[in-house]
Amino acid sequence: MLVASTPQTDYTNSTKRFYLVPFILVTSLFFLWAFLHNLNPILIPHLKKACQLTDLQSALIDSSVYLGYFLMAIPAGWFMHKYGYKKGIIFGLILYAVGTLLFLPAASARSYIFFLTALFIIASGATFLETVANPYVTILGPKETSEQRLNFAQSFNGVGAVVAPILGGKFILSGIEHSKDELSKMSPEQLNQYLQFEANSVKTPYLIIASIVILITIFFLIVKLPEIKEKTDDVDSGFSFKVLRHRHVSWAVITQFFYVGAQVGVGSFFIRFAKFAMDLPEKKAAFMWGSVAMVGFMVGRFTGTFFMKYMKPAKLLLLYAIINIILLAVALIADGKLAIYTTMAVPFFMSIMFPTIFALGIKDLGEETKMASSLIVMSIVGGAIIPLFMGLISDQTHSIQKAYIMPLLCFFVVLYFGWKGHIVKHTHAYEK
Repeated sequence: MLVASTPQTDYTNSTKRFYLVPFILVTSLFFLWAFLHNLNPILIPHLKKACQLTDLQSALIDSSVYLGYFLMAIPAGWFMHKYGYKKGIIFGLILYAVGTLLFLPAASARSYIFFLTALFIIASGATFLETVANPYVTILGPKETSEQRLNFAQSFNGVGAVVAPILGGKFILSGIEHSKDELSKMSPEQLNQYLQFEANSVKTPYLIIASIVILITIFFLIVKLPEIKEKTDDVDSGFSFKVLRHRHVSWAVITQFFYVGAQVGVGSFFIRFAKFAMDLPEKKAAFMWGSVAMVGFMVGRFTGTFFMKYMKPAKLLLLYAIINIILLAVALIADGKLAIYTTMAVPFFMSIMFPTIFALGIKDLGEETKMASSLIVMSIVGGAIIPLFMGLISDQTHSIQKAYIMPLLCFFVVLYFGWKGHIVKHTHAYEK
């Protein structure tokens, strides 16, 4: 059972005030990893141009980010388990800032491998932040409202989801879209100048991001955060893979893998999808994704928190999964505006999925919460794998639209979790 210096059963006004400032500070971190993820739909078409990539190669941008989550989730959970929440946050912020600064030499060298390395380091930092912040928010208050609290905090993640593609589209994308014919007619010197111009456009935005992250790091260094103390009646529980004996945890890990794969795939290829479906220019597509789809994502987070007062989180998750399956089915067979608009509607119904799966997956775990948190964050590697299949389908069929079959299939797994997979059935004895 999770407890703090003031017991959960006596959640008084003084306790609320004690938790308020930490809740606000940690909630601010949700913006950072949202910004990372939602710049990927800008970086994918941008670096595809600057580094002359195929769709499959450009999908490695997502892979490098989510591979960082997969490889660093367990170390992040161990670090948090050993050194506490605050030190986990600070270390994550430092990694984030270092990776962001590496974008400058990567752009100068116009090296795709260098860009992927920088993204991996940023993602490693984001993994620490996410591994710490998600469970921290759920225990900063009564456990009965943990799903609502996490959805509320994740609503500010939605702000980053809106801002990133709009700013990225404005300051990173040049709007210059040469055809293969036009590129082939350029002299080697002209081509090199054009490609370097495209690569250099990331320098100023990423320098600004690094500066903001450094300031936030300093702020966390000087502000005192309460460390949640935990205890458990089971001496064998804690930071161990044995946590997977709980059915709702193992299903949360599986479901988060497919959900994140779907979320990443839908957004990362949208600019390419918009060009394919209705010949929409990249800057306009980026603006539409940020100002319509991601605003819907943000609004969905707030309304989802409200709806959970009247509908159980698992039932709302089930309903939203069904709606997304229908929307993507339409996007697969429709043309023009209908295909684009149904795809842009998907993020509204994705909005509650990550935090709800997360909160349901770590419910009633006591000291094992940290390990479960690490495993669920590690399952975000789905975002590295599903887009690769989408890129492969696109390259093989010459249709990015057909690649959207992948996220549609992923939402069937979310549907099952909302239906039956979330049900808590504790197994106290470890079963092989």
